[in-house]
Amino acid sequence: MSQTVGRALEIVGFIAERPRSLGETADRLGVHKSTALRLLRTLEADGFARKRPDGRYAVGLRVIALARQVLDQLDIRDVARPHLAGLSERVEHTVHLAALLDGEIVYVDKVDGAGPARLRSRVGRPAVLHTAAVAKVILAHLEPPLRERLLAKVTYRPATPATLTTPEALRRELALVAGRGWAEDDAEGEPGVACVALPVRDAGGRVRAGLSVTSLAAVTPLPRLREALPELRAAAGRISRELGWGGDVPPETDGAAHTGGTP
Repeated sequence: MSQTVGRALEIVGFIAERPRSLGETADRLGVHKSTALRLLRTLEADGFARKRPDGRYAVGLRVIALARQVLDQLDIRDVARPHLAGLSERVEHTVHLAALLDGEIVYVDKVDGAGPARLRSRVGRPAVLHTAAVAKVILAHLEPPLRERLLAKVTYRPATPATLTTPEALRRELALVAGRGWAEDDAEGEPGVACVALPVRDAGGRVRAGLSVTSLAAVTPLPRLREALPELRAAAGRISRELGWGGDVPPETDGAAHTGGTP
């Protein structure tokens, strides 16, 4: 790497921390102000730096655009996989990751928990919107126009006696999910299966996926499965941060109140 390129990259990192003056930049590089000014003007001309009204330099909009492109190219499954495996090992239950792809909420990864029991969910299959906790947690946080397009596809076919079978019941459920931050499934999509799910956010704060912990109710009924929420929240937060999210995932409240939610 040439000295000039190295200095330019160092400047970008330096002014990305906070706006810097010409003198600060020159001192950081250990060069004369004229050299630092030449580099800053070159970066400014290419959009990597911008001069503020107070004379200090801040990171340019082109850096932001490039960062977004990098984040958009991240494969959420590759990012999330180690966290899914670690979460499954810690809670000893099956972990699912579902994402909104081409107008459907699809299971994109799954790590089976300990024990011989295996759930029927399959990677690549769509999640049932009115039963699956991962579907509910995504739907509850979508922008209303997109959510309405997805809800228009729901058949409300009952899978078990606990299934939500009306638009009104599902909308009440989604409002509750949005308020408390997580979704549940208490044998709504599959008899004897319990699940809790939390959202995964991208760099813009949008909910990009749902992460869930699922168990046979005979092994771990829903009230006990809620005890996994802190571990689930930590894993969802780590995935979100690797996707560029800089905020805090909303904290879960006391898990005492039941509403419904399939893996």
